[in-house]
Amino acid sequence: MDTKKLINELKEFLMRGNILDLAVGVIIGGAFGKIVASLVNDLFMPIVGAILKGIDFKTLAITVGSANITYGNFVQSVIEFIVIGLVLFFIIKAMNKALPKKKELPASPKEDIALLTEIRDLLKKQSVNN
Repeated sequence: MDTKKLINELKEFLMRGNILDLAVGVIIGGAFGKIVASLVNDLFMPIVGAILKGIDFKTLAITVGSANITYGNFVQSVIEFIVIGLVLFFIIKAMNKALPKKKELPASPKEDIALLTEIRDLLKKQSVNN
């Protein structure tokens, strides 16, 4: 395969609008993930630990044989996931309220044709009766 042709195809692929939008979304998502991780780790979990009499979720673990299973990290990750889901839900809900509602789409062409056919038939019927 021609290298120049392959490079041009790759450039076309990478310059598509969807690819660039996806890249921006991934970068912003990564930054948003760090913010939520900090929110959970630095604010939310210490409060939960204090309510549960000083439990630090990061240190919760079970030792099975020589394996140390840190299930506290898993619990913290699940809470982080739930917080991300809630924040995204409220952001999307607010955006849906702020954006103008989409106008109702016009009837499909099949419905238009059926309606026009019905009008034509009624007009014919009226002209015959008069």
